[in-house]
Amino acid sequence: MCIGIPMRVLTTTDGRALVEGRGERRTIETRLIDAVDAGEWLLVYLDSARERISRQRADEVNQMLDMLVDAMSGCAARAMGDALPYAVDVGFALPSAMTPEQIAALAGLPAAMENL
Repeated sequence: MCIGIPMRVLTTTDGRALVEGRGERRTIETRLIDAVDAGEWLLVYLDSARERISRQRADEVNQMLDMLVDAMSGCAARAMGDALPYAVDVGFALPSAMTPEQIAALAGLPAAMENL
């Protein structure tokens, strides 16, 4: 499995960019998404940008990655003293909390296909 990391472009060169995100800086390939500009947010997989994203989407992905890190380390459960450490408001709806209609809309499916 490959997880995309949100990273902000600092500088660019032909087909490459210096990016920063989640406490690190690295040089990545940008040829798959054309030219990028400093300040843009990218979703980076294996040192290659695959998608431009908004700052809001970058924040959402970072929150999910933080939750994953916490779950893997057990920190959240210990800190909250709760068997369900993510019974908190993370600022957006997780698919597990969505109705079939909301999932269909998220997936771009017509309402009639929501029960598939």
